[in-house]
Formats: sequence, structure tokens, C-alpha cells
Amino acid sequence: MEGNNDTVTSFKALALQVTCHAVNNLRDPEPARARVRDTIDRLGRQIPASIAWLGKDTRLVALPEFFLTGFPMGESVQEWSQKACLEVGGAEYEALGRIAQDNNIFLSGNVYELDEHFPGLYFQSSFIMDPSGAVVLRYRRLNSMYTATPHDVWDRYLDVYGLDGVFPVARTALGNLAMISSEEILYPEMTRCLAMRGAEIILHSTCEIYSPQLTPKGVAKIARAIENLVYVISTNTAGIGGISIPGGSADGGSKIIDYRGHVLAEAGPGESIVANAEIDLAALRRYRRRPGMDNLLSRQRFELYAESYRQFHFYPANTLINKAADRTHFIQTQQETIERLVKIGVIE
Repeated sequence: MEGNNDTVTSFKALALQVTCHAVNNLRDPEPARARVRDTIDRLGRQIPASIAWLGKDTRLVALPEFFLTGFPMGESVQEWSQKACLEVGGAEYEALGRIAQDNNIFLSGNVYELDEHFPGLYFQSSFIMDPSGAVVLRYRRLNSMYTATPHDVWDRYLDVYGLDGVFPVARTALGNLAMISSEEILYPEMTRCLAMRGAEIILHSTCEIYSPQLTPKGVAKIARAIENLVYVISTNTAGIGGISIPGGSADGGSKIIDYRGHVLAEAGPGESIVANAEIDLAALRRYRRRPGMDNLLSRQRFELYAESYRQFHFYPANTLINKAADRTHFIQTQQETIERLVKIGVIE
């Protein structure tokens, strides 16, 4: 992690809303990998052009969820691993690192990734690169409907990475950065665990339905910012191509929200640099140090809730230890969880 002794207390951040060119309609790995390379090449042109438009003080560029490949739709774990998953330190990361380096920016995004410690699985991973091109944060999505998560191999994952590897926070020249993805904005504990560890800016890579009406995720983004006194930079896709779902289903609404819950910028549909805003770290830190009712972070009484979390167990951990992952496993586990909650009276 980069030290923050030379913190830039004011800079511009960009939630770069770009089209996701999915690889689902490509059966063979090589054409799929070629499409991924084309996407990286396109970003290599779009990012410097965006910075030239917005100004050189644009130091942080956040990309959407699974921006390189789209998401699996019926592909087996093996098929998706071969055509869509990145290797840690692989060629795709090197190419993205060069973009960060060439443009002197912190670059974040979300991909599918293999891990040598967990053969037969892939994880949905969020990353942050610093201006040297090095990955300074790697976060694996913890709540997912149909993809394996660290919680599904919980004991082993903790042995390998520890709890701080589950909830990583990078202390950088742009402040304390952390990441979540997609629907995880709906889980208050996710952002809270990162705020506990000092997070000041939450980068939220997402691919979600956008509506001019307030959606559940739209409500949650504002709530997470207020609850934790953090900036939320949420980057959505500008639609998805190469997949059977209508392309405009997840198009628009990238936004930047400040620590008071104010929406500083929001993009409409289409590829866009509209979701850009100044991040004022000095103001955030002054706000966090000021006593008063609005300082919700300092008023948290975690002991009130700890015993309830210890007593109740809903969705089980370790369900993929020594077991193959497929979509039927996840829906079956959820159904069993619902039945158990009915049995113990949590659900009527």
C-alpha cells in the first residue's frame, strides 16, 4: 500500500461510464481474449481524452463492474475461466497498469479473476492501481448470487489472506480508498467494515438498471455515504453489448456522492464523463473531527449489535469447501436458508 504522507487533499475524480462489450457470444477463448484486448485499447484512448477535457487534476478514474467481459450467462466455471477470467499479474493487468502509469492516475475497476489458492473457482474482484501501475488494493466480492465468494470458502480464505484481506483499505496519496461491487451497496455492513478500517472514499463498480426514479441502490448509495461519512463514487455501465439481454438495461446513472449525501454529479445514459467532481479530503476530515449529531461515524456503538451477530447465522459459510460451484448450488443454498429461517421464526 502507498503511504499517505503526501496526501493530495483536493482532486477531481471521474466515474467513467463506458459500454461493456461482453464475451458471452464468443465460444472460443482466443476471440474472447481479443475482445478484452480491444476494450483495453479503447480505454487507453478514452481515458487520456477524458482527462484532457476535464483537466490534469483528474487523479482518480473509476471503471464499471466487469467492464472487460460482461458476466456469465450459462457458461460453466471452466468455460468462463478460460475465456473471461484474468490471472493475477497477467497481461491484462499489465496493460491496464500502463494506462494508469501513462496518465498519472489511480485506476479502479472490477473483473473476474483466478486465484492459485482456489483451483476450480473464480472470484469477482475489484482492484485499484496507483500511478506506477501497481495494484495497491484487491477486493473480492463477498455477496453474490451465482458466483463463488470468499465466504463460500471462508476458513481457507482467512488462512490465506486474513480479515484485512477480506476488507482491504489502501492508504494512498488520494486518501484511504476501498471498494465494493454491484448489489453490495445494499448491505450496510459492507461499507461499515471498510469505514471501521479508515476508508474515506468508496469506489462502487456496478452494472445496474438505471431509472430516473429513485431505485433501491440509489437510496443505498446516499445512505452509505451519510452513515459512514465517506465519498461514494459509483460507476455504472453505458449498456452491454454482445449478450442476449437488451443492451440498454444497465445504462446510465454513474454518480459521485459526498459524505453528507449530496449528489455532486450524475450521468445520464450513454458513454459519458459527466459523473466527475472534486473530492475535498480536507473538508471530509474536518467534518469527521467535528463533534455533533451529524458525526454518525464517531457515534457508533458496536457493542449493541455484536451479540446478535454472534447468535444468529443466516446464509452459511464454507459451502464450497471441497465442492464444485454451479448455479444450482447457490439457489439451493438460498432455498435451504429460507426454510431454516422459517423454521426458527425469523420469516413467517
